Amino acid sequence: MFQIDNMSRVPIYEQIVNQMEYFVLNGILKEGDKIPSVRHLSMELSINPNTIQKAYYELDKRGIIRSVPGRGCFVTETAKSTLSTKMREQLTDLRELVHTLKLADISKEEILSCIEEVYDEQEQ
Repeated sequence: MFQIDNMSRVPIYEQIVNQMEYFVLNGILKEGDKIPSVRHLSMELSINPNTIQKAYYELDKRGIIRSVPGRGCFVTETAKSTLSTKMREQLTDLRELVHTLKLADISKEEILSCIEEVYDEQEQ
């Protein structure tokens, strides 16, 4: 399920956080789903358990997962909406990028075509 790139400049715990968020956004993990234990994921990925714990702590802090003592960690009921809100905040970055593309004489049609391609890929 998880894939770690040891050559990446992105810290391993952030790679785990990013992948977990991706899984939630794409419906691979749904609310209430149990996620692998720290020990299990540590052995599966051959990573120090403290690194996995750090990723899980960050996900818990962001409201994506919650820990239930004695039972494990689960995806929260609000995980997807929390991530959607976070993504909406990036619209400001998108506006700035579109503005820069416009200044570089990239046509509105080219930009819209690119956006449509992404949405068409998701529908398939």
